[in-house]
Amino acid sequence: MIKYKRCSIISLIITILLIGCGEDKRGSQGKDKRPNILILMSDNQSWNHLGCYGDISVSTPNIDQLAKEGIIFTNAFCAAPSCSPARAALLAGQDIWRLKEAANLWSSFPKVQVYSKLMEEAGYAVGTEGKGWGPGNFDGWEHNPGGKKFESFEEFHSSIEKNKPWMYWFSSRNPHRPYNTDSSKTFKMNIADIPVPPYLPDNKDVRKDIADYYQEVESFDKEVALFIELATQTGELKNTIVIICSDNGWQMPKGLANLYDFGTKIPLIISWPGQFKGNREVTDFVNLNDLAPTLLELAGIGIPKEMTAKSMVDLLFSDKSGRIDSERNVVYTARERHAFVRQGGIGYPGRAIRTDNYLYIRNYKPDRWPAGDPPLYGDVDAHMLHYSSPTKIFMLKNKEKSEIKPLFDRAFGKRPKEELYDLNKDAYQLNNVANEGDYSEIKAALSEQLTEYLIATGDPREIGVDFDWDATKYYKERDKKPKPSIEAIKALGLKSEYDYLED
Repeated sequence: MIKYKRCSIISLIITILLIGCGEDKRGSQGKDKRPNILILMSDNQSWNHLGCYGDISVSTPNIDQLAKEGIIFTNAFCAAPSCSPARAALLAGQDIWRLKEAANLWSSFPKVQVYSKLMEEAGYAVGTEGKGWGPGNFDGWEHNPGGKKFESFEEFHSSIEKNKPWMYWFSSRNPHRPYNTDSSKTFKMNIADIPVPPYLPDNKDVRKDIADYYQEVESFDKEVALFIELATQTGELKNTIVIICSDNGWQMPKGLANLYDFGTKIPLIISWPGQFKGNREVTDFVNLNDLAPTLLELAGIGIPKEMTAKSMVDLLFSDKSGRIDSERNVVYTARERHAFVRQGGIGYPGRAIRTDNYLYIRNYKPDRWPAGDPPLYGDVDAHMLHYSSPTKIFMLKNKEKSEIKPLFDRAFGKRPKEELYDLNKDAYQLNNVANEGDYSEIKAALSEQLTEYLIATGDPREIGVDFDWDATKYYKERDKKPKPSIEAIKALGLKSEYDYLED
């Protein structure tokens, strides 16, 4: 039998507020006034690439407006810098190491409690559009663990029984690679004005690549506008909590599949005008997996004890900005296997602790290649099967040049067992100070804090319980024998039918 956490006083306040809500256009007497939930998720987008987060190069007026009406979180992270694990953690409200095979990309989803199913059982209509949970195999589930699939919000909404609350999760394809190339020809942007982070080369190829990425971020912004318009047309926007987020960071070297901020730090905006005080910037550390207990509490549903994430309801109903809960000063992230890019399909396991001032990373297998085996380094962009990342291709072609080699080594080279970054001096995490004497006490304290958390939450890598993530099935057979793109073949001098991995 599942044990549930006691509902907080805030839950009672929510219930009173919802009972007092007025009737909407679709309603009638006896309308279930629990809030609707609309999750709008981009795919592979870092936190800082929105106007409301300070990026002046990209135009995202619709998301920016929601940020003004709602709450913008400046320290939001995903549980893992990889699609399937991050989405699994979101659904289950647990760290990825507790989800066994679901900690891997293209694996399977275990039978665990997920907020979507609990909401459905409690009377919510639940639907997904796009990826939902995935990619991977969900045999044994009635449908995608995120909810039944629909082609559009209109199709979903027309299927809902009158007066029934709903939860809809739209997973955009934007800005996942491959990007629409040469967007700068039609993009109203001077690529010379595009900021290039110092962990990437600053040249025309990279700037054009970022411009293509920006265009897809702007496409996501237009999708957000469409959903807000649809919710308005149904007369239900007033009783709908809108959540804007991404699943993990952008698909660039040191981004996706890395425990640096560029792989784990994401945008998160939550809006419910009239209920949540808007125009607030909150600096508390939160994780995507915190959404599971949050949504259950907002819907008045008991939170399973196995959900180790922490509800954010207290932050949402606060009228304060900045740091609201002094205990929310840390976040933990992890990775296991991303793509099938190392001999035998082995992963690159790591755990990390992130505070205001430091990022500490523990690499369990430092003898392995973090970005995948050379020469393709496939964790960056899934082997370059049908396209090539211009940024990665440039770095591969020029890796021996003096100005590129340090960047290449940081992104693709092997890494030590421990990494430590002083974020006040090194926001872009370029200088590992783990072995510098001045940081020995800080490193020891962070390492101990990370270990204590991993043990407390049952991480097999720390408690001596055997679980072999490398042995779990990888369901994308095509990935196991990649054929590089023409650009990669030219850049690396490979044969056209080059295969570098064995089954």
